Amino acid sequence: TPQGRSKKKSRKHQRFLERRALLEQKGLLGPRQRLSSQTPVSGLEARSVLTETGDTMAPRCRKVPKPKQVVTPSLSPSASPDSIARHHSVLLSQGNGSSKRMQMSSPLLRPGKYVAIDCEMVGTGPQGRLSELARCSVVNYEGDVIYDKYVQPELPIVDYRTRWSGITKQHMKNAIPFKAAQAEILKILKDKIVVGHAIHNDFQALKYFHPKDRTRDTSRIPMLNQRAGLPARACVSLKSLARRLLRKKIQVGGRGHSSVEDAQTAMELYRLVEVQWETELACSLPPRPPSPITDPTADSSQYMDDRYWPTDLMANSL
Repeated sequence: TPQGRSKKKSRKHQRFLERRALLEQKGLLGPRQRLSSQTPVSGLEARSVLTETGDTMAPRCRKVPKPKQVVTPSLSPSASPDSIARHHSVLLSQGNGSSKRMQMSSPLLRPGKYVAIDCEMVGTGPQGRLSELARCSVVNYEGDVIYDKYVQPELPIVDYRTRWSGITKQHMKNAIPFKAAQAEILKILKDKIVVGHAIHNDFQALKYFHPKDRTRDTSRIPMLNQRAGLPARACVSLKSLARRLLRKKIQVGGRGHSSVEDAQTAMELYRLVEVQWETELACSLPPRPPSPITDPTADSSQYMDDRYWPTDLMANSL
């Protein structure tokens, strides 16, 4: 009957109003919106559309893509190390202007992929003129020590060079053999970005060649010299840069250098200009393919497969 249809329609309309009130209460539907002119609610990731199913009204949601975030190219000088690393990651992975062709693999861009190294050497061979490794220290991005051991050279020590190296005969009592130290250190350096000052000397003592695009030598960063008010291409000592830029005194006294302190200082200097330096490198260095995934527990003898190793080292497995 017309009266029955009217009651049914009235109940249906009442349920619709109740459902609409509930959606308004939850913020999914504006209080003055009409069904025919629904628009997405600002700030929500989904929008609701009322659909009629039988005599009920049910919400149907679908995803609305988030707007892409725009990363600013600037960075505050007081930014935290984590902020710098994230900013650095964006700069290298996206590139800017002419460096858009640069594609870097993301594992290179985390603070955990950065280490700084410093080695102390003693004199061996005729008149002690040959330099051999006697101590090696490695620190992480934050400057925490992750490796620091005394190393027994392969040849007898003729000159401890204590005034500079800080090494004495006493230190050699608990030193580990060079081959064992080399294997441990290379395992740490593998696939890392390695920071150091005049770092070629450290690699020479380790009898090791690290990829150039993953090496950061603080003695060869012109912007560090410029910050210190020195000629961009001048070869400045770590001690001088630390005094001028970090207000820090190192390598003082007659007890020799501390390889831990020197490695920490190199990392501090690098981080002063990290974003600017990495941006410049991203524009100048050719793309490098990502490194293959390797088993971290694998034996370090894998390093001897490197085609850049000298033949005399190839003969002796680590």
